[in-house]
Amino acid sequence: MLFVNEGFTFRNFLVDAITIFVFVVTFWLLITVFMDLFRRHDISGWGKAFWVIGLIILPLLSVLVYLITQGHGMAERNTQQAQQARDELRRADEIEKLERLKKAGSITDAEFSRLRAKLVQ
Repeated sequence: MLFVNEGFTFRNFLVDAITIFVFVVTFWLLITVFMDLFRRHDISGWGKAFWVIGLIILPLLSVLVYLITQGHGMAERNTQQAQQARDELRRADEIEKLERLKKAGSITDAEFSRLRAKLVQ
């Protein structure tokens, strides 16, 4: 089963490419699960600790179990995070526009303060 003695062959190249692909995908899934796990607020510290221990001891099995049991929640949390990022960017853009209007003299300081307070809420 060892292909080392054959030298450089297409079969060796293919085995190496598949091995690297599996390693990269496993590492990427581990990072994704760790990020989701530490972003969660609905799991206690002990629950997170047990997941981390499982991910360290049996990484592939733990990743698969986490994806099967928590996959739907992961998608919801990613959607919420993306929506929050879009909202923050929109607010920052609106505040920047208000500052430009204030500098141009189109709105007063009181109007700027009122509109900015409305955006920050």
